[in-house]
Amino acid sequence: MRSASKNSIGENNSIAKNIIVTIDGPAASGKTSVSRLIAQRYGWQWVSTGAFYRGLAYVAIHEGVATDDEEALANLCQSSIWRVQMDPEQTLVYLHNRDVTSEIYREENGSAASQVSQFPKVRTNLLKAQRQCAENVNGLVAEGRDCGTVVFPNAHVKLFVTARTHSRAERRAFEQGKDVEETKQAQVKRDHQDSSRTVAPMQIPPNAQVIDTSDLNLDQVVDQVDAIIRKQLAQQSLSPL
Repeated sequence: MRSASKNSIGENNSIAKNIIVTIDGPAASGKTSVSRLIAQRYGWQWVSTGAFYRGLAYVAIHEGVATDDEEALANLCQSSIWRVQMDPEQTLVYLHNRDVTSEIYREENGSAASQVSQFPKVRTNLLKAQRQCAENVNGLVAEGRDCGTVVFPNAHVKLFVTARTHSRAERRAFEQGKDVEETKQAQVKRDHQDSSRTVAPMQIPPNAQVIDTSDLNLDQVVDQVDAIIRKQLAQQSLSPL
């Protein structure tokens, strides 16, 4: 797999160059919408690192690769038949040059993504492509489950966005037109898989600001995140614009 962007966190801390903000959290916590809007507000690049695992799971299933075969999956990570590409609206995944993005975000594919993401060799082989997203950019907002702990451990600002389980299930069920209780059960299972895996478990990154979005609307969360970013960058003598 290759990242279509030529955009790992830079060593240069000059103003408005190579600024990295990470936003981690569980499914349907609001991190994707918030991170995307923050990136747009600053004119920065945006990436959902979960798309790499969702993409790999989708490709494995459609290419007949077992999702419990670590060696085969690790090799598939580096295959040229698929790629991940940054886009302001949605991190895109292509298989044989066909856009399969809408298919990788289905809930059933999310479960397969959680399974393949548990393998150390898979995570190692996808890490380079994820970090490449931050090359040669003024700023990057990266969202996922281990952005602030593994992918960009030296990010300038780290946030962890969460919400009550039922609130998250209601959001995802509404988005996908599914039953709330079934969605809740699937999310609980995936949360357990993501937080209990041996390699790069989902957790609150060191020094991260935690935001509970359960009782907040999207604009309120974006404004709160924006204020945190500006304050922390100012403390580092950096400007987001």
